Amino acid sequence: MSPASALTRSLTIVMAITCGLLVANLYFAQAAIGPISAELGIGAGAEGLVVTLIQFGYAAGLLFIATLGDLVENRRVVLVTTAIAVVGLVGVALAPNVATFLAASFVVGVVSVGAQVVLPLATHLAPVEQRGRVIGDVMGGLLAGIMLSRPYANFVTGLLGWRWVFAIAAVLIAALWVVLWFTLPTRKPESGIGYGRLLSSTFGFLGRSRVLQRRALYQALAFGAFNFFWTCAPLMLHGTFEFNQFQIALFALAGAGGALAAPISGRLGDRGHARAVTGVVFALMAAMFLVTDWAVAVQALVPLVGAAVLIDAATQANQVAGQRIIFGIDPEARGRINSAYIFVNFLGGATGSLLAPFVYHVAGWQGVALVGAGVALFVLLVFATERLDRRHREQLAASA
Repeated sequence: MSPASALTRSLTIVMAITCGLLVANLYFAQAAIGPISAELGIGAGAEGLVVTLIQFGYAAGLLFIATLGDLVENRRVVLVTTAIAVVGLVGVALAPNVATFLAASFVVGVVSVGAQVVLPLATHLAPVEQRGRVIGDVMGGLLAGIMLSRPYANFVTGLLGWRWVFAIAAVLIAALWVVLWFTLPTRKPESGIGYGRLLSSTFGFLGRSRVLQRRALYQALAFGAFNFFWTCAPLMLHGTFEFNQFQIALFALAGAGGALAAPISGRLGDRGHARAVTGVVFALMAAMFLVTDWAVAVQALVPLVGAAVLIDAATQANQVAGQRIIFGIDPEARGRINSAYIFVNFLGGATGSLLAPFVYHVAGWQGVALVGAGVALFVLLVFATERLDRRHREQLAASA
């Protein structure tokens, strides 16, 4: 079966749902941070641990598991990691104390990287002229999972308690495993290198590819600002707007509209506009963070919701634009290249989650907004130097 015929529309949808359900696991705790911290006895300013450890687990999984997509038969990697994710989610749901919760969360983070094996697999199956569209479609599912994870977690926490958030997710992932068993095609990589060389080459790509370095930096800072916003948003909405869990869920659900930017960004990338997308989204992100500062100060909910949607959209559009570029660096090493890219991305995101509660408790929402806007403006300054970087221009042309 040729790559073009292997990737049917129904398989693309299954892959998008798979990425969405797996990555959603990383954000449930972010939405239910207040109830989890209260029950497990985590003090103010340290709530970031609830969110951060699972994201650091994901970063570790990107290095040690997702890279196997260039060495081990891909279907097997996805099925094994998905099965372990079910066990980890059950462990989180039943955790009797904070230590068990954090340990099980770390495991869930590590094995949720199955999503980052599915995405490069989709690009291998897609014809080159449709690669941006396929990345956008699959990433649209992944990003919808991120966006919908927060309203889902808030609704379920309000109705049944936070433990049921993870218990229900375990059932959904178990059902997903059955679907994948019957639908996911096999792909045996042809790299011919050992695991040790595989890991070292992952960092090798990051060390020598100026394109990968820049794209990873841009998205790490974008994702850090994104997590800065969403880690503090529930605390702000409860404290300033006096929202309950259901109202916070509705706010998060509105923000999920930002996932629609992913397919659009992918199609723009196919037309050669990935760099233009980068400049626009970071200018937009800086402006929207400043809008949130004003909206919270005057308690204007509608502009706040609009700004949240656009911050989400900017983050997702930049990620897809970056992946459209980096997947052209070396077609036989897409798993490792993607792992390096997402690894740096999640280090930025985890750092944002860890620091956000501290900044919020010290400087309020204005501090959060100014940090987010400052990060976006900094990326714009770095992005402006691309035209001065001859080596970057040459690698960018080669990867297009």
